Amino acid sequence: MIQTTMKSRILLSSPHLSGTEMKYINEAFETNWVAPLGPNVDAFELEIASYVGVNGAVAVSSGTAAIHLALSLLDVEKGDTVFCSSLTFVATANPILYQGAEPVFIDSEPDTWNMSPAALEEAIKDAISAGKLPKAVIIVNLYGQSAKMEELVFICKKYNVPIIEDAAESLGAMYKGKASGTFGDFGIYSFNGNKIITTSGGGMLISNNTEALSKARFLSTQARDPARHYQHSKLGYNYRMSNILAGIGRSQLEVLEERVKTRRGIFETYRQELAHIPAISFMPELKNTLSNRWLTALTINKDISDVSINEILTSLESENIEARHVWKPLHMQPLFEKYKYYSHKKNENISEVLFHTGICLPSGSNMSLKNQMRVIDCIKNTLSRKKAK
Repeated sequence: MIQTTMKSRILLSSPHLSGTEMKYINEAFETNWVAPLGPNVDAFELEIASYVGVNGAVAVSSGTAAIHLALSLLDVEKGDTVFCSSLTFVATANPILYQGAEPVFIDSEPDTWNMSPAALEEAIKDAISAGKLPKAVIIVNLYGQSAKMEELVFICKKYNVPIIEDAAESLGAMYKGKASGTFGDFGIYSFNGNKIITTSGGGMLISNNTEALSKARFLSTQARDPARHYQHSKLGYNYRMSNILAGIGRSQLEVLEERVKTRRGIFETYRQELAHIPAISFMPELKNTLSNRWLTALTINKDISDVSINEILTSLESENIEARHVWKPLHMQPLFEKYKYYSHKKNENISEVLFHTGICLPSGSNMSLKNQMRVIDCIKNTLSRKKAK
């Protein structure tokens, strides 16, 4: 009988503990703060706000919850439209539907893979012609790279449209000396298990508008009115973060800069090993920005190589390596296919090209160099085998 040994699984981006989480967790247990809210929640909010340089923050159950609260604070309701990056995870746009509003999807541009200023302005001009500006614009910072915030903010300010900056993937990134997530009326971060720091599940809503954040706290705790009995005048949500999870977040935040440095180092190894291959191009880093390189993403030029993304994914999976397509644009999703979409240029759909040619490689900050070389060797071997045929 022939025995085969399965190689250890290399995950895309697994949780990476700092080693001091138990200090905060034990403190929560010892003081019996095990329910939502508590000293860790309060401290985590203050520490995040201080780290990114805003006036305040509200810790919630997920990044999706933070986006939903932001839309609620902007009074988005049925009949309204919200413009949204198309190249993103579905969680960015789902809260638009929660509010009964309609999303309008905006294409990417090639320099950052994020929202195209040209497409956004065209969409806003069309909205003006129709007599109905969007209630908000949700701008995503994909895979840790900030969008062209200077141009996008200028457009939104010109037309007086609020910005929600979805920085779920870009905590620790910088844009022209300012923290990613701090350019809009509201910013959001995610602490899902695969993010650069994690609370296992959780998110944060940030803003310089402390009055709005107070309202967010009210809405996120079931909108309970100040009365002796349970009284509710507005629709609320059960969105607050657990004191235990906030303790994990505090420990994780202490090593954020180290995690960014490590992930940028992982990207650099991929670049050094693979950039010489003509068909491969890596996700750009815009001048005067610093990506946290949450995930290393690259594209395969189909005009140069006859190797498809699916072939590379299949080869990686055969080696027990997890990798993924770049996000499928939301305007291509069955859930959203009936809604409007604006391309970067006429007959130039950047997000669609990225989906068909892009791949995300394992990038976890706890991945060993040995395992990274397994990924690199698999990609090289796949490309060379195909070429030999």
